[in-house]
Amino acid sequence: MAKERLVVVGGDAAGMSAASQARRLKGPAELEITAFERGHFTSYSACGIPYWIGGQVAGRDELIARTPEEHRARDIDLRTRTEVVELDLPGRRVRARDLESGAESWTAYDKLVLATGARPVRPRLPGIGAHGVHGVQTLDDGRRLMDDLERSPGRRAVVVGAGYIGVEMAEALVRRGYAVTVLHRGEQPMATLDPDMGGLVHGAMNRMGIVTVSRAEVTKILTDEEGRAVAVTAAAGDEYPADVVVLGIGVEPRTALARAAGLPVGTSGGLLTDLSMRVRGHEEVWAGGDCVEVLDLVAGRTRHIPLGTHANKHGQVIGSNVGGGYATFPGVVGTAVSKVCDLEIARTGLRERDALEAGLRFVTATIASTNTAGYYPGAEPMTVKMLAERRTGRLLGVQIVGGAGAAKRVDVAAVALTAGMTVDQVVSLDLGYAPPFSPVWDPVLVAARKAVSAVRAAGV
Repeated sequence: MAKERLVVVGGDAAGMSAASQARRLKGPAELEITAFERGHFTSYSACGIPYWIGGQVAGRDELIARTPEEHRARDIDLRTRTEVVELDLPGRRVRARDLESGAESWTAYDKLVLATGARPVRPRLPGIGAHGVHGVQTLDDGRRLMDDLERSPGRRAVVVGAGYIGVEMAEALVRRGYAVTVLHRGEQPMATLDPDMGGLVHGAMNRMGIVTVSRAEVTKILTDEEGRAVAVTAAAGDEYPADVVVLGIGVEPRTALARAAGLPVGTSGGLLTDLSMRVRGHEEVWAGGDCVEVLDLVAGRTRHIPLGTHANKHGQVIGSNVGGGYATFPGVVGTAVSKVCDLEIARTGLRERDALEAGLRFVTATIASTNTAGYYPGAEPMTVKMLAERRTGRLLGVQIVGGAGAAKRVDVAAVALTAGMTVDQVVSLDLGYAPPFSPVWDPVLVAARKAVSAVRAAGV
């Protein structure tokens, strides 16, 4: 029996999880695995980069789960600093370029895994390519930013965008002693939340000393005679001095290679797959991680939701399938957590605008509570917002902002969403209680009770 050849494009969470799982199922005598990674590093936590920059994580290597040498020791032919530049699907081969020497070569495959990830959104603005302007998506990006921070004599930073990366990087830069200004287009920071909940995040950022400018349309990055960024300008004509600029606008799927080969993409530009993570219409091609769209189980449509949790699961599913087993990835409910200083932030399911876009009629309920019993020392405030379908009472989404222990409460809501529970059913959940952990009525249950009342008041 001929040895099968597996080629993996992308050496981070999804790609190397797929390669490692396939190797567990099939040894070198049965399966030859070649993986290409354009950067220097593999299997690392991109989510941890802001905490490395901010000093909570001691060093870059702490973020690396498995080095290239460790992968190679498991009989995976991993080629770093090598970029795949062409897919020949009819010929079942890929063309790769060594980024150090420029040499190119073709590698044949029987099965192909695409895990090309995402890239930071870089708007087409004058000066966007200047020295001192950084996107933060890969460990190489983080290393370049860290080098720049250590070389720069200044202490002024502008962060463009106030999503997860923008907010986390703003805090990291404050921790490094920078005066930070965050410019973003929205009404409030954290557009992953509804504006009323984002306002709570805005307040926490202000308390940290971060200047947050809402409805700011960035128009240009000014540079000095050496081509280094010195300021950012906005449409209103305001100018914000900067010794370093960090782009936290978000990311987009890195799918140019796949598009050129004619592979199908969805409305947000991510590759489309079936439940086994096989690219639709292509029997021997799989894709996973930040380059794909996934099924939103609440809205019933595909979305681009780039998270490391999903990427690792995708890789496990793909590796099982290419290794001769069978596994599926049924979809997500859009759960994410973050923090600003001591304020924890969480969301799962749909925001108000998501529900409107999905054509759903809904009610909302927002409550203020505490993370522990109110009389327990150190009790901190917590706000919970819940969305429910107007006619059925089906839970549609939950957002939580508050003190210690607030964010992980969203996991209860994520399970309820996955199970398709109503807010009535959520109220009946038997959650743990003791004064150091929760009021006698957990804040999630209080929000569910209020949502039940809103559903009944709305009628049909």
